Amino acid sequence: MSERSDVYRHVVLFKFYEQVGNEKVESIESAFRAMCAELPFVKDFEWGRNSSPENLNEGYTHCFIVTFADETGRDTYLPHPAHQTFCRKYLDENLEKVCVVDFRAND
Repeated sequence: MSERSDVYRHVVLFKFYEQVGNEKVESIESAFRAMCAELPFVKDFEWGRNSSPENLNEGYTHCFIVTFADETGRDTYLPHPAHQTFCRKYLDENLEKVCVVDFRAND
């Protein structure tokens, strides 16, 4: 297994309000993917729904990982108009909780 030190990860966990339906959640997944694909400083995007049998997720159902070359990419991403619009349009009214962890890989 190789270690990477050339990437910076922005990990986001989502817990949606109980009343948010699957159709809305799927539209959020698609919009997040599309937004990241359009931003040249985003190097990679991964996501998935929780499937752990341990029941330690505290209600978080989704994990999204946005990868940048370095902190500068993350710093450009956070205030970027596309990211801000995505948050307002899709997240603000649908998320009960969010958890964010940023780190340089293997630092």
